[in-house]
Amino acid sequence: MRDDVGEYYEQWEEARGKMKELVPDVMRGFGGMFQAIMKKGALSVREKELIAVAIGVALRCAPCVDLHVQASLKAGATREQILEAAGVAVVICGGASLTYIPEVIAALEQCESKG
Repeated sequence: MRDDVGEYYEQWEEARGKMKELVPDVMRGFGGMFQAIMKKGALSVREKELIAVAIGVALRCAPCVDLHVQASLKAGATREQILEAAGVAVVICGGASLTYIPEVIAALEQCESKG
């Protein structure tokens, strides 16, 4: 488990700004796709963010987990819902995904400590 989740959240905005400057086409393209897909539709934003948490766990992508745990909480998901979504990834992907549950917990704790 990483110890730097809080540091990641602090550095993300700066990193995103640099990416907008250095790879603007990539950021515009991804940003447009993200906004189109992650808005409320047949699924709520909360449901989509929970799916993203599970995919982040399944792919073992710590930054994905961090960002989507944070977004899930903003969208109204509970701690229990986020952990359950992460558990679904374990069912599908097995032990490798299980090792990312501590990442979910660390991201939750970091977000909860910031209010």
